[in-house]
Amino acid sequence: MLICGVDEAGRGPILGNMVMVAIAVDEEGEKKLQWMGVKDSKLLSPSAREELFERIREVIHDFRVEVIEPDAIDLSVREENSNLNWMEADTSARMVSEIAPDKAIIDCPSPNIEAYENYFKNKLTPEVRDKVELVIEHKADFNHISVAAASVVAKVIRDRSIEHLKSEIGIDFGSGYLSDPKTQDFLLKYHDKYPELFRKSWAPYKELMEQKKQKRLGEF
Repeated sequence: MLICGVDEAGRGPILGNMVMVAIAVDEEGEKKLQWMGVKDSKLLSPSAREELFERIREVIHDFRVEVIEPDAIDLSVREENSNLNWMEADTSARMVSEIAPDKAIIDCPSPNIEAYENYFKNKLTPEVRDKVELVIEHKADFNHISVAAASVVAKVIRDRSIEHLKSEIGIDFGSGYLSDPKTQDFLLKYHDKYPELFRKSWAPYKELMEQKKQKRLGEF
């Protein structure tokens, strides 16, 4: 049986991409992942994730990676009949359809699992939809080893891309999450210089732009 786990990294930050990963393993591969100590990426240190990233590649049968840039995220949020959840479902369903596993386990971002599952099923190719056993649940990365492996791979790829961006522009902007003081400072100082790095549909970015507009109006 080929089991496919899907998860993402970087859903919430105001800065940088979101990475979605589908990992396919057989039942023996799941046992190896368990033995290696794979778990939800949030429970692992950066060095442990890096080490597991290399070892996971030796176990998996197939994989897909989608790197979704800020402008694509903004587009999905702004479209009338779309949002971030549906974009995740579209991407996950495409990856699962390409891998065509016997079982697919998806970490659900929506509070309404039933609606998400119905939408997801409709996005699968008919031949995959007819054969796949589908498991969609909250905290799937905590409960299923294949999803945990996908979460590790997604997190490592995103972290590497963030470090590359920092090196490219020569500024340490932190994690990209607004809870990080470095990210807050970078948003205030450099939103004009590096607009392509930001998710402009996020409320804090829009509020900052609105404040700037009001200041300019106050000059009259």
